[in-house]
Amino acid sequence: MMESFTGEIQLFAFNFAPAQWAFCQGQLVAIQQNTALFSLIGTQFGGNGQSTFQLPNLGGQVVAGAGQGPGLSPWVQGEQEGSQQVSLLLQEIPQHTHGLRAYDQRDATKRHATPANGDALALPGNAALATKDVTPNTQFPLQMLDVTGQSLPHENMQPYLALNFCICLQGNFPAFQ
Repeated sequence: MMESFTGEIQLFAFNFAPAQWAFCQGQLVAIQQNTALFSLIGTQFGGNGQSTFQLPNLGGQVVAGAGQGPGLSPWVQGEQEGSQQVSLLLQEIPQHTHGLRAYDQRDATKRHATPANGDALALPGNAALATKDVTPNTQFPLQMLDVTGQSLPHENMQPYLALNFCICLQGNFPAFQ
């Protein structure tokens, strides 16, 4: 088998990092023990650059190529974007309508002017709920058409298969061409 390059990242289907490899979990490592790897990745993933640097954190992340794809913004190596949860804004939900249902309350003893729990919008007899020929004589109470929803974020993740990303700590130093 060919020896790996220092800084190379691979996927592994087993639950341990092989010898001379480390999980890509964003851990801080000492520069003094990993000078070759530090010379390749520096502090683009974090660390103070004096005594420590950080390995990439690929836990819960999707890997994307650096650069600019067609119609995309440029992505810088080490940049993190996106979120695992999102709250939709009004402008982001599909256009739709909520119908208003009105029920005719024929029993005059059950009619009242103040809304109560379980009430429906109703008119006496066979009167139309709203027509262009009727002049309004009152305003609906504020609680008549109330706001709904809680604006809580929802999960925003694509389907996934969990594997372990590992980075080679010690291997062949990649040559520039």
